[in-house]
Amino acid sequence: MSLISEQGGRWPIWMAPLTRSRAIQPGNLPGAMQAEYYAQRADPSDGAVVIISEATPICPEGHGYFATPGIHQRDQVQGWKQVTDKVHRVGGQIICQLWHVGRVSHRSLQPENQDPVSSTEQPAKSKTYIDAQGNRAPCSTPRSLSSEEIPQLVESFRRAASNAMEAGFDGVEIHGANGYLLEQFLRSGINDRTDQYGGSLENRLRFCLEVTAAVIGVWGEEKVGYRVSPISGDLAGDRGDENMLETYGTLAEQLALLKIAFLDVVESFSVGQREPGLAEICQRMRKSFSGGPAGLYLAGGGYTRESARDALDSGRCDGVIFGRDFISNPDLRRRLREDLPLTPWNRRSFYLGGEEGYTDWPLA
Repeated sequence: MSLISEQGGRWPIWMAPLTRSRAIQPGNLPGAMQAEYYAQRADPSDGAVVIISEATPICPEGHGYFATPGIHQRDQVQGWKQVTDKVHRVGGQIICQLWHVGRVSHRSLQPENQDPVSSTEQPAKSKTYIDAQGNRAPCSTPRSLSSEEIPQLVESFRRAASNAMEAGFDGVEIHGANGYLLEQFLRSGINDRTDQYGGSLENRLRFCLEVTAAVIGVWGEEKVGYRVSPISGDLAGDRGDENMLETYGTLAEQLALLKIAFLDVVESFSVGQREPGLAEICQRMRKSFSGGPAGLYLAGGGYTRESARDALDSGRCDGVIFGRDFISNPDLRRRLREDLPLTPWNRRSFYLGGEEGYTDWPLA
């Protein structure tokens, strides 16, 4: 089944990757509860035309939050097979988001309490969840990867992509957004390297493109997507770049040359808010991903029913990705299509916990 051809008619609505921190411990395993959660949102008539899984660490060092399910162990692959089987039984599609957090981690979440790895030795200014009680701690100071280690990390992405295929996913998305490892290499305000992976834009793109090529080698370009967040910073203000337009415009052009299936663009972290200059960046990326054989431009971040309809009608995007509204509305696409009221989500149930606030939301 093609990710491009099955687009849901007038309402091509995808489900965003949503970290929920409910993996079985020990082992960071998905299981029956995750299978039920995703299947509830996978009905091809009422739910998402495609589900992007929660961010899924590719290796032990890729974890940065407590209880996130991985894709690097045999029992994790078997757990995800429960999920994909149940999604497919209801006729849905689900792709695996491949994730490495880089410096957005804490030593307590790393193998043998080692330092997290990154493109830099500068720590992230954010905090991360470190235990089942929801306690947060400042991110640990990272260790800068050596040039010789980077091919091993590319291989970890390739292996995880192969594991995702074995687990029965319909494709994969590379997580290159939100301050995580690939963005740590991409952005000039983070990457302070002096080797072939730092300095010039060409060098800062190298790791991103090597990972993409490795994943394409497993899946073929028609089943691979890439997520970006061309937003200048975050609340901590440590994600700068000297030329966002050129950085993200060139990345999109290079990904388009690789003929990947879609570009998933986080356009905002808040409903109804867009940073100055973002429209120009998005227009340039949209030019590279123009739909059809050229790949899909998928827009996400703060969309409402009205703004999604406007974006689709204007041709500014090929599909809209919804996140939080899918948490509390498993049949979200039907509700949007038929102008039905939406059930409000509850932020307290986003992370950790069990079935409450996870699999107990009613249909319209």
